[in-house]
Amino acid sequence: MIRYNLRCEKGHAFESWFQSSGAYDSQVKRKLVNCPNCGSVKVEKAIMAPRIVGNSKNRLAPAEAPAPDAGSETTAPLMMAPQEAELRAKLKELRDHVTKNADNVGESFPTEARKMHYGDIEHRPIYGEATPDEARSLIDEGIEVTPLPVLPGDRN
Repeated sequence: MIRYNLRCEKGHAFESWFQSSGAYDSQVKRKLVNCPNCGSVKVEKAIMAPRIVGNSKNRLAPAEAPAPDAGSETTAPLMMAPQEAELRAKLKELRDHVTKNADNVGESFPTEARKMHYGDIEHRPIYGEATPDEARSLIDEGIEVTPLPVLPGDRN
């Protein structure tokens, strides 16, 4: 796990954990990383202090994410505000409810959503994958879509 200090376009500073630098890049590109203060998805890495390692007498221990337990499905930062833990639990509950009670239509999500919206097929709860451009296009057509939250420990 990697912890990044982040900053949104409005100057709000926050931090978040990612499985890898590639996971960060992928999530930012898909506009899945947003500011907890204003919701902006225009986020970039902020300047971070480097690790400082001295001799064995005065070595400073760097703050690192814990290694995941073998068999553990989720990992979380060591230091999490109670409000953040509660919010993440509620987001996980929402995502689990959707995935349990809706059909995963995968990459055909935009097509299936349009068919339902225009009455070509019967309405049913679905979820799947859409690019940010596809999601914007659906919204522009008046089709209600909402991204499922991606939480630490989710696999890419």
